[in-house]
Amino acid sequence: MTDSRHALIIANDQYADQGLKKLRAPAQDAAALEKVLHDPQIGDFEVGVVHNASADLMRRRIQGFFNDRSRADTLLLHFSCHGLKSESGELYFAASDTEPPLLAATAVPSQFVRSCMSSTRAGRTVLFLDCCYGGAFSRGSSSVRASGEVNVLESFAKDEPASGRGWAVITASDSMEYAFEGGRLADDSASQPSVFTHAVVEGLETGEADLDTDGEVSLDDLYEYVYRHVREQNPHQTPKKAAEMRGELHLAHSRRGRIKIVAVPSPLSLQAAMRSEDVLTRQGAVMELHKRLRHTELPVAEGARQHLAEVARNDIQQIAELATEALNEIRLAPSPDHLDFGLLPRGSPSRKQAVTMHGPPLARHCMAQPQKPWLRVDPTLSGLEVHIDTAAEGRLSGDIVLKGVAEESVIHVEAVVGPAPGPGLRTEPGPGSSNGPTRPPQGPKSTQDTVILESPYNPPRFKPPPVTPAPRTRTDQPSPSRRAPVLAGAALALAVTAVSTLIRAIQAAAMAVSERSHKGATGDIEYYVREQGMFLPLILCLITGAVALVIGAFARHDLGARQEHYTKRAGKTAHTLTSVVKWLAIPTLILAVLIGVTYLVGSAWA
Repeated sequence: MTDSRHALIIANDQYADQGLKKLRAPAQDAAALEKVLHDPQIGDFEVGVVHNASADLMRRRIQGFFNDRSRADTLLLHFSCHGLKSESGELYFAASDTEPPLLAATAVPSQFVRSCMSSTRAGRTVLFLDCCYGGAFSRGSSSVRASGEVNVLESFAKDEPASGRGWAVITASDSMEYAFEGGRLADDSASQPSVFTHAVVEGLETGEADLDTDGEVSLDDLYEYVYRHVREQNPHQTPKKAAEMRGELHLAHSRRGRIKIVAVPSPLSLQAAMRSEDVLTRQGAVMELHKRLRHTELPVAEGARQHLAEVARNDIQQIAELATEALNEIRLAPSPDHLDFGLLPRGSPSRKQAVTMHGPPLARHCMAQPQKPWLRVDPTLSGLEVHIDTAAEGRLSGDIVLKGVAEESVIHVEAVVGPAPGPGLRTEPGPGSSNGPTRPPQGPKSTQDTVILESPYNPPRFKPPPVTPAPRTRTDQPSPSRRAPVLAGAALALAVTAVSTLIRAIQAAAMAVSERSHKGATGDIEYYVREQGMFLPLILCLITGAVALVIGAFARHDLGARQEHYTKRAGKTAHTLTSVVKWLAIPTLILAVLIGVTYLVGSAWA
């Protein structure tokens, strides 16, 4: 994108006023939208996010966002919050400190946003409204009741901006009513994860919104895609659009062309567990989806991937992070991702270089698209083989784009083609290599060549050559390490020892105090403490507790510094054990020190 592009995302899901029910979607929506808009390969926007802000801060950020712009700027403002309609019919956007009886003072009026849009010098302005709307106030009551439709577009499409080339407003729905009773939003209108923003993110991220397949997602493309997606998900919700735009506005690059797999949905019981109110049940569902993600049958794995992506977008942070961690396993991982062929004589058969694709079957199933006419790609059992056409002299530099089900990766290739070995010499192409100079140039067409790299667990669409995959070396796949779990286990044993010796010291101290009390004022506390043997277990407690913490710290350091040497299970085990060590050893040491200080103070006053 050549123009300067800026986006501001306003997401409010928590409100001080009890009449505004907490929303589930805005925080997840903001994170997903920020990621796809900021991605230089998709939106290439400079993105700012305002989360759970006051009305005053929202007005400041909105006005600052539209100020000091130029005609080369494209601005995108996204609201995800409650929308409220005043008694006079004006639309307001709820802030975290909004008080429904005081909308003019504690909320952001749509008139303010429209004024900022009208006065900006930016060439193009786009407004996305993903709000649930409340009705007018009932007199003498702080509750809010629905009273007529909320015609959102009428709040923005009254006049054309004074400057700039165009503007557009797209709403999740133009006329939605939500009932507010007794200071709370009715249960039957509780907000679910946003279908609208999810459709925007999915359309941009996958490139499916590029309806005319021209490589760019235009505003019209995105609206048509979102409209269809929302209507399919909820027939009672109808997105609307109003625009005054000269020419076509491209919001994002298209990522169409990714490999597609018809997904097999996960079992209904597993889908029900994903939506359970119990956090542990949802966590168990993520773990089961993680197992299915590694399935050798790609449709099963793709179904699990889609469900994990849904969890990562919509669930609480703890569960979303588990889902994201599972999805990271199917990231495209070519090794190596940079190939240097060095100096090659013109017309010579190119040396082949192999690229191995790592990960489960779904991560290895992708399309390889050479971006230069001199690049050649052949599939192998373990990945792909790359060689180049040496018909023309010069320095060669190009990429092979790998497109999987969820993302892209790039293999960069470099070579230098020098003069031919000598006059009269013809270099015959070797097996599997490109033709020499007698071969007519392929031209741009070869950039469209696509090679499907299929998982060896699936019936291939081609007959693979008899290539024996090279064994993986230590540098290619590090051997699993057990150092951190062993250290963590030793630290836990020492922590347990510290606890047991502390208990023994406490028992000895209690017996010493008891015997001292029987002797009255003449008893010597130091004598009874030595007699009961309190010092030895107390000293052992201090030593073993301190050593346990030190060893646990070493285990955590090694786990962080050499993470690639540990399996996921070993890493989790070590992390859990070191956490238990801290919870045992630190309180134990504190109690041991307090006992020692108490003894010293008591002896001094005795």
